[in-house]
Formats: sequence, structure tokens, C-alpha cells
Amino acid sequence: MDVLGRRDGRGPVASLGHFRARDGSRGGAVGLDLNRPHAALVVGKRGSGKSYTLGVLAEELARCPGIAPVIIDPMGAFTTLANADTGIEATVESDPTICADTLSARSWCGLFNLDPAGAVGSLLWQAASATASLDVMETFLEKATVDDATRRAARNHLALAREWDVFGDDGLTTSQLCSPDVTILDCSGLADPPMNAVCRAVAEALYRARIDGTTSRLPWLLVDEAHVFFDGVAGPSLRTLLTRGRQPGVSLVAATQRPGALPSVAHSQADLLVVHRVTNEADRSALEAARPTYLDGSFASRMPTAPGEALVVDDVTERTHAVKVRPRKTPHGGETPRVNGC
Repeated sequence: MDVLGRRDGRGPVASLGHFRARDGSRGGAVGLDLNRPHAALVVGKRGSGKSYTLGVLAEELARCPGIAPVIIDPMGAFTTLANADTGIEATVESDPTICADTLSARSWCGLFNLDPAGAVGSLLWQAASATASLDVMETFLEKATVDDATRRAARNHLALAREWDVFGDDGLTTSQLCSPDVTILDCSGLADPPMNAVCRAVAEALYRARIDGTTSRLPWLLVDEAHVFFDGVAGPSLRTLLTRGRQPGVSLVAATQRPGALPSVAHSQADLLVVHRVTNEADRSALEAARPTYLDGSFASRMPTAPGEALVVDDVTERTHAVKVRPRKTPHGGETPRVNGC
């Protein structure tokens, strides 16, 4: 089996599918390196197989000892990983909550776009640094020696955070996130701001767990509809994983149907790019702008035409491959609903 994402060596491998020859025939088996951390980008228009590929990778990660897979699931498409008798251990967290102290003090300012050096941002920073829950943060604000306008503004921000209903004393812990099971955070019931807060907290927790040495597992964070998070308050934490996550051992796999909406760092830092069919001109232009010199021809000339087919750009070996992704072993939860009986 040829293995994408590594030049040599041994270690665990994910079964991705088969190579696809120029004439469309099936080639040899293709795998993906799981021995080292990676930054990957999976792109494709709706129905091209983007989320399906993410599910295949999740199945493989679940079977690999030493890895902690976590999925940010904004559409509820991956809960089926836990519904099939396939030997895959998966836990679904419906309406996930996080502890207030999971976020850093800087992130609390970032949630509300506050300047940490400003009066309100500084007060919120102090409250987040000294306390571990929304209740105690609010108490801190009431006792702080500040003017009423500053206190009221900070209080309003915390009131908004409480309305999101994602902060709780029984929120997800680092040990839960770093378990061997696939942890699926079903955010389909959340609006964009609280969903971003969850994503930011989880990304920070996984990164900090490896920096602090509190987990021996290598976390893989899979984020579907990634443009929603890169454009929100989760963006800075995801950029950190892209630019600095490999050294401590945190992998990020971002999937999106809108590659043109992602920041340039998402394209430039990805050592694996999986391209399903893309037809939007802005999205194609974004891919062309990040096209490596070793790609033979343009993305448009190599673009897959059928669902499940992908062009994989492997920056580790500096090679490109046409691939057919293998069938899922668990039900695919991202199918488009259809009218039956007509």
C-alpha cells in the first residue's frame, strides 16, 4: 500500500481507498499516515463527498491506538458513527457544553472582540484569569473597583455568554476530549457564535494538553464547514493549530465547500489537500492561488467529476494523486433528504 503524508518509516496507516488511473480504472490501495501530526484541508461542493471523506478518516482514527479523535459537527452529520455495530467506539455529545476556564483569558476578550488593553477587555481578562465559572466571574465583576459603565459593559458580555447556554460547571474536560473514542460534538442545535465558542475552547484544550503533557495521545481535530469557524471567534485557535500544532502533536483536518472563504494560511499550511469537485469560480481561484509548483497542470484540468473521487496533493512527498475514497463502514449521515414514493 502506498501511504500519503510520509516519505519513509513505519507506523499506523489509515485506509483511504484506491488510486484512480487516468482511464478511470482502479489502481492500488492508498493509505494515509497516522504516525505523525498533519494539517489537512478537504474541499468540495455539496454532494461531492467532502463530509463522506471526513467520516472515512474518522473511522480510521477510531481504530488507531494513541490517537484522540474529536469532530466538530455543525450539521449533525457524524452522529451515525456511534449508531452502527462496527466495532467503532464513538461518543456523541449533543448540545456540548464547556467549562468557562477552558478558554484562556485572551480568548474571553476575543469572544466579544474586546481590546485586552481597554477598560472592559482588561476587566474581563482579570475575571477570566481569577475564576473558573460564569457565576464566579460575575461575582468578580460586582466586586471589582471600576466605574459603573465599565462594569455594566462587562456584565452585558457575560450575560450574552450565558444566553448561549454552552458554558457549564459540568462541561467537557480535557480527559474526555483526549479519550481513545471518537468524540463527536453535535453543534447542529447551536447558532454560529456559541458553536464557535465550543470550537475555540476545544482547540485550545487539545493544544494545551499536549503543551502541558497532560495527555500522551495525539489529538486529531476534524472540523466540518470550517469556513464558519475560521470566520468566527474560533479562527485564532484554528490558525494556531495550523501554524504551531505539529510540534506538540495536534492535527487539524478542516473540511469546507467554500475554500475561497478560508484564510490563505489554511491553504499554505496544509501538508495534505484533498480536492473533490469544485465548480464555483472564487473557490477554484483560491485553489489555483495556492497551487504547488509540482502539480501537473491546473486544478481545473485535474478536477474530479464523480462523487467520492478526489485529487490529493501531498506536500510531504510533493506528489499529486487521483484517488477514489473507500466506502464507509458506518452509515453516512450527510445524505440529502429525498421525497419517496413519487
